Amino acid sequence: MRMGYQVGSVGMKEKRRSLPREVRSALGICVIFVAGCAVGPDYKSPVVWSPKEWSSQQVQSTTLFSGSLAEKSNLTAAHLDVEWWKAFNDPLLNSLVERVASQNLDVQAASARIEESRASLGITGAAQYPTLSGNGLYSRTQSSSMFAERASRSISGEDVMGGRSIPQWNVWYYGLDAMWEADLWGKVRRDVEKAEATLQESEEERRAVLIAQMAEVARNYITLRGLQTQLDIVVANRKVAVEEVELTEERYRGGLTTQLDVENARSQLKTLDAQIPQLKEQVRSTINAIGLLLGAPPQALAKELDTPQKIPVLPYQVPVGLPSQLAERRPDIRKADAELHAATADIGVAEAQFYPRLILNGNLGFQALSFRDLGFWNARSWNVGPIITIPFFEGGKLRGQLKLAEATQKEAAVNYRKTVLTAWREVDDAMDSYQKEQSRNRELQQNVQANRNALALAREQYQHGTQTFLNVLDAQRRVLSSEVDLVLSTTTQSTNLVKLYNALGGGWEHTYKLVRSEN
Repeated sequence: MRMGYQVGSVGMKEKRRSLPREVRSALGICVIFVAGCAVGPDYKSPVVWSPKEWSSQQVQSTTLFSGSLAEKSNLTAAHLDVEWWKAFNDPLLNSLVERVASQNLDVQAASARIEESRASLGITGAAQYPTLSGNGLYSRTQSSSMFAERASRSISGEDVMGGRSIPQWNVWYYGLDAMWEADLWGKVRRDVEKAEATLQESEEERRAVLIAQMAEVARNYITLRGLQTQLDIVVANRKVAVEEVELTEERYRGGLTTQLDVENARSQLKTLDAQIPQLKEQVRSTINAIGLLLGAPPQALAKELDTPQKIPVLPYQVPVGLPSQLAERRPDIRKADAELHAATADIGVAEAQFYPRLILNGNLGFQALSFRDLGFWNARSWNVGPIITIPFFEGGKLRGQLKLAEATQKEAAVNYRKTVLTAWREVDDAMDSYQKEQSRNRELQQNVQANRNALALAREQYQHGTQTFLNVLDAQRRVLSSEVDLVLSTTTQSTNLVKLYNALGGGWEHTYKLVRSEN
């Protein structure tokens, strides 16, 4: 049945109740809105380059064993353990790393930025819905009698006022105002799409901050254990140096050596004494660095970390996952993808500015000259109608905005590609460093043993008078130097593993789980 006038079967016109024209116009606008499309390109994530498999020189399928001990810590293509810090088998390290998510200030700041982005998304999304506001007013008015007199003479040629003045009157009003902009070209939808992508950027940034701070805590902890081990080595060498001083003094009193040997022995002792305060200062500073990473004041963790422990050892096997999984784990790659998504949506926002805007306004209220009359139905007033704006001339502003959005998207696409390549470079470098340092460490172990043997021979020959004390001092320095080099290498081995895990991007999965889209 058609609304309005309808012709009956006997040829008579029968007036039927029809909707007001304004309501029908509003319904028509709704239909247009529903059928509206979103201008601008639809986003599709780029295909991420990755090798099909790891290089056989970097990753092995099995671990090599020599007897009951592994010759080295090997990388395998097994599934990456997201709690990678547990591979070091150090309970205190586990505790420190697991506190990062709740105590680290950088992570807390990143969480606050997520809340900012979420609030911004809510503000942007509000543009999809109508606005409704209530208002009321009261005014007392005195119109110009002179104006009314001159107007009446101009129109009718007579003074209808007769010298009388227009009385004052009151105006009372209250009602509701509504406004809704039809998203004909998808500008608001693209704005919301951009805001959602920006929110994803913030979430990925927090994941990136989390794994970076976890890795920093682990590196500082391993460095601390390395410094404490160096301090133990220096203290042990100092004890030997004290014995050497006593030996040379005894031989000097017996006329078996000169004062030069005594002074050389004392010089070696003072050299070692000078290293101890420096190492203690570095230990204290590293403990403070760990405390800052956990949001604690200086020396808050001293009681927990002062007791020396061994440098965390490498596991026999280090699972690194498959190459194709890297883009899923690395937050920086997903953040770059979200930035590209936001830039692409912004093109749609810029394109929509070229098209007409359609805004539907309406209000319904009650108006009267007396407050007591506001309650009557015939005091109602209303209006409804569309506002259409068409951008005929903007001085090149709209084209400039579109070019800016397109250039920003191109930059985001380049940054995405660079992020992916940087990620692969970091992984490749980390794998290479991890393996090369193990080879160096094995050579340093042999060097330490050779220097210790040389020192023992030099002491024996000195006591028998066949060598000078300078040979003993030289051998002692080489032992200390090689032992420190070995400690530094062992520390670097473990920190290189942390660096590798950080490059692989794992560690955030249990704390900030990834919510996958249903689309």
